[in-house]
Amino acid sequence: MNKIVSKGGLALLVAMMLIGYSCKENFLEIPATGQLDEAQLSTKKGIEGVLVSVYGQLNGRANRMASASNWVWGSIRGGDANKGTDPGDFSDINPIQRFEYQTTQGVILDKWKGNYEGVARANLVIKLIGIAQPDVTEDDKKRIGGEARFLRGHYYFELKRGFNNVPFVDETKDYGTGIEAVPNTVDIWPLIEADMKYAYENLPETQGAAGRANKWAAAAYLAKIYMYQKKFAEAKALYDLIIANGKTTNGKKYALVPKFQDAFKASNDNNSESVFAIQAAANTGSVNNANPEFDLNWPYNTGPNGPGNCCSFFQPSFELGNSFRTDATGLPLLDGSYNTAGKELKTDMGLKSSDPFTPDAGPVDPRLDHSIGRRGLPFLDWIDHPGNDWIRNQPNAGPYTPKKYAYYKSDIGSLQDNSSWTPGYTAINVNIIRYADVLLMAAEAEIEVGTLEKARDYVNLVRARAANPESFVKRANGANAANYVITTYKTPFASKDAARTAVRFERKLELSGEGHRFFDLVRWEIAESVLNAYLTYEGKKLSGALGGTKFTPKKNEFLPVPQEQIDLLGKDVLVQNPGY
Repeated sequence: MNKIVSKGGLALLVAMMLIGYSCKENFLEIPATGQLDEAQLSTKKGIEGVLVSVYGQLNGRANRMASASNWVWGSIRGGDANKGTDPGDFSDINPIQRFEYQTTQGVILDKWKGNYEGVARANLVIKLIGIAQPDVTEDDKKRIGGEARFLRGHYYFELKRGFNNVPFVDETKDYGTGIEAVPNTVDIWPLIEADMKYAYENLPETQGAAGRANKWAAAAYLAKIYMYQKKFAEAKALYDLIIANGKTTNGKKYALVPKFQDAFKASNDNNSESVFAIQAAANTGSVNNANPEFDLNWPYNTGPNGPGNCCSFFQPSFELGNSFRTDATGLPLLDGSYNTAGKELKTDMGLKSSDPFTPDAGPVDPRLDHSIGRRGLPFLDWIDHPGNDWIRNQPNAGPYTPKKYAYYKSDIGSLQDNSSWTPGYTAINVNIIRYADVLLMAAEAEIEVGTLEKARDYVNLVRARAANPESFVKRANGANAANYVITTYKTPFASKDAARTAVRFERKLELSGEGHRFFDLVRWEIAESVLNAYLTYEGKKLSGALGGTKFTPKKNEFLPVPQEQIDLLGKDVLVQNPGY
């Protein structure tokens, strides 16, 4: 999606104000060639075009660090995965996984810039609605405004939980009208809520394009915003409505798809579980319309026998793999014993692909082998995972490869794009919110208001889907690829604490690799204990990548405000986060 420039330049000016524009260098400004004016942009076609550009920023537009997939910010920091690959490859991620953030890091600035670009585009849409031409009806204004406010709420939600203290720039602020003086010392939760409430109240239930936000996506996002603020009663009330009445933009009643893996197949995009997703398309003439943020996250050196062929980033952690261990009845090991001798997953760490290896035979949750590629088991419709031959640097990153968002061999040429340097661009939509996430958030809300049995019902819906034997990974002879043992919770939760433990662990298993884990740990206020235990365990396995590091409370929960932004606007406008 090309940048759209208006006469007032709001889309660019907001972005430049927050990413490096200097008001003292006006003599460097050169008018844009082929510039569109407000009269053109304020027609229905013009406003709709700008609105599409707001959606276009969801995947970061070739800036993977700004994408809402949050594979670094949510999953690597949360312990789902290690950076992977070699230590020197994209080394700017190394301090992130080690909780050694620097105020001058490019990846941190990328996250800030990319989300403010989304804000700027949304603000331009809202501004244009105010000067819309006669062909824009009142109904158009409500719908388009609802979508723009939904998307602006999304980008500010990302900024709030990423940086905490950020300036809220709305459509009334522009260069010369106060944008450069907006501080980051005001709590923006009420403003994010207001945007999402507006979207909920003004968006239709269905739309003409499946990727657009609708009323129920706004409801789910608003409920999530409530959960982050511990407004559990308000969240529960919304979740009751969503679960009873919610539907996708293309009119499908919200429901879990029957097979877990089908929630991540390009051929099944915009299914009944897709509440809101980054839309992706292959073979459109630009890989930026596919999944550009995942171009590094594939098995390494697969040749024609596996997907991607590069670059061994985002390798699932030992700790995550162990978490899928179950007891003999099929329940997870909620006491944390999955990391102890005799219960850890057997891996091929330290072995060559030519060395003999027999995969783990103990009981595991079947979601393990849809989420993690491990040696000796089928990798979708490719070959059995060969182990070290598909790993770039095992001592740095471990023995696993990411699998959840991998494309199938049968997708080649249709739902996968071969037009760039890697075949790892796909048409697989990336879920920002899916229905399993909604159910588990709803379970949390039920626990906090005291209805533990309803929470158990919601968790069991998710577990029952995982237990569908039709979805188990199979070998060529039809046998289960591993010892899959899973069941639902048969007896009531003994207490709120017991219920919290079960629901939180279920989120870890169900949503692994989807960018949620770190943010969950922070909002539950358990990041210090959980992440330091993880770093201690994982650091013994991967001493070079993670040895000797720790999570520092009251600091590492949030990224630092990029120093470039403070230098640009001044310390009297932007205040640095604690600890930096």
